[in-house]
Amino acid sequence: MPNRMCLRPSLLLKTLVLLVVCQSCTWLEPPVETGAVLFQDDFSRVASGWDRYIDDTYVTDYADGAYRIGIFTPETSAWARPHLEFSDVRIQVSATKADGSDNNVFGVLCRYQDAQNFYFFLISSDGYSGIGVYRDGVETLMSDDSMLPSEAILQGSTTNNIQAECIGDVLTLYINGVQEVQVQTTEWSQGDVGLIAGTYTQPGTEILFERFSVIKP
Repeated sequence: MPNRMCLRPSLLLKTLVLLVVCQSCTWLEPPVETGAVLFQDDFSRVASGWDRYIDDTYVTDYADGAYRIGIFTPETSAWARPHLEFSDVRIQVSATKADGSDNNVFGVLCRYQDAQNFYFFLISSDGYSGIGVYRDGVETLMSDDSMLPSEAILQGSTTNNIQAECIGDVLTLYINGVQEVQVQTTEWSQGDVGLIAGTYTQPGTEILFERFSVIKP
């Protein structure tokens, strides 16, 4: 008759090995494929996580299947975000000037750390574009000393398709499918994404954002 007491340690060891292997398997997540949608929002649900705020200076809120940023005062910027975190991303959104002066700015954010540290990609309704950074609360354009003229922008009260790529240390802005600006930076490797709009000396602009997507580049 076999000694069953001698078989049990071997069986126990095999069971423990199997458990360790299975637990290790749960730690190995498959890589996200290029082109995969990491986050998408058509702004039809007000519970999708974006900031909602209004005061005498600006409003950021959902608006009938779009996301609205309205600026009521001069020399003012406002932004909103979904409170997520990504590393390398391709951000796409459609933006329409609904009201106000063409002398404005609007676009997207990436690698947002806090209210004083993030990258921004901007266009204006009068045909200018640029990439910049908020660093310790100080706004600096990285693409040039000032916003650069862009023939790809559809000016006035119309819709422009904005694409921003944050890949490694390279930031690239596309407008209506045309690459307009590219810069290099080494500040941050990950962070939140978002939307931004602002005014210059003339008060009042209203931008409606639609079809926001974050894609794995």
